[in-house]
Amino acid sequence: MAEFLVKMANERGHLLQQLEHGYSESEVRDRFVQQGFLVYWVKPRGMFVGGQFSFTGSRRLKQSSFLIYNQQFLTLIKAGLPILTSLELLIKRQKDAYLRTLLDNVRDRVKSGQMLSDAFAAQGAFPKMYTTTLLAGEKSGNMEEVLSRYIAFQRLALTFRKKLVVSLVYPSLLIIVVTCMVVFLVTYVVPKFADLFMNLNAKLPAITVFMLAVGLNAQKYGPVALVVLIVLALVLWRWKKTDRGAERVDRAIFSVPLLGDIRMKYQVANFSRMLSVLLQGGLPLVPAMETAGASMSSRKILNGVRDAGHRVREGQGLAKSLEEQEIFPDMAVEMIEVGESTGALPAMLNSVAEFYEEDVQTALGAAMALIEPAILIVMAVFVGGVLISLYLPIFTLGAGVH
Repeated sequence: MAEFLVKMANERGHLLQQLEHGYSESEVRDRFVQQGFLVYWVKPRGMFVGGQFSFTGSRRLKQSSFLIYNQQFLTLIKAGLPILTSLELLIKRQKDAYLRTLLDNVRDRVKSGQMLSDAFAAQGAFPKMYTTTLLAGEKSGNMEEVLSRYIAFQRLALTFRKKLVVSLVYPSLLIIVVTCMVVFLVTYVVPKFADLFMNLNAKLPAITVFMLAVGLNAQKYGPVALVVLIVLALVLWRWKKTDRGAERVDRAIFSVPLLGDIRMKYQVANFSRMLSVLLQGGLPLVPAMETAGASMSSRKILNGVRDAGHRVREGQGLAKSLEEQEIFPDMAVEMIEVGESTGALPAMLNSVAEFYEEDVQTALGAAMALIEPAILIVMAVFVGGVLISLYLPIFTLGAGVH
């Protein structure tokens, strides 16, 4: 989800400006209009806010700190402490300054009479799934159980994310090292040899002439090219925040043969896990689908789940609705259909999540096993080609002397 700066006026005519999470400018605007606000403008928070250039990035909630807070909050509630007292105790012991600030505001809102779920939702920094889980616990009167399920989901999601990050560390470092080596060779080593060959006044092979031209141009125009790349990256980043940009980027990622398949399975696993937790917490199917779908980072999955939710609201089955959207793999749809027919949908959704999480790890491991040697081969060919082109004239001159 992106962050948007919203300027609006309430029913009393007071101007307000606040940061809000959402998927598009129109979605955030519609949300506040439905609440009775007069919205002046909605702008993405980023490099350009309010017509000014800003370097302030969005602050993100640390999932590890949030998990520890939820575990402590659940323990205090089980011990019989009131919610307000539990919040005050946890705020005093909270080391994460950003989370402590958010909890301060939550406590003040609860003191003023707001429900806990509304107080957390007003912060705009907590996952929608979390606020919906709290709402389900408040309505059912079983806060301990729904919080326990959410904490279990947090642990699994955090563990899975850590495994993915660990598997990507080595290839990322390898790419960085190779890039630095290429830049060093082209912009520093090659121009040094150009000076040497210029003093020798020798006839150079075609491959050497080409490599020297590349090195000298890279050294001359490298800073300009770097600035252009940074500007293009910023423009692309801003464009990705728009509805059309997000859809185009999402479609491009899914079209990549191996990466697209891994991303799809990762999104399916996340959606299935979230939907299972929400259904076990007592939420009806359609609101649970809306919450789980809104938490997806893929615009294709988000739109597909939203359309499927409309079908389910009209009385159609979940599996059939997802199948019509052609976004979920056939295996996932079949497993969901079995869960629906047997009345064990939450358990089957958990099985879907576990199956595709394992599949993602296997596919990612296979991809990394192919990418790592490919990077090494490219590096060896490039470095070898550069060295041959630079040392070939030296060998030729040496042979001529003998």
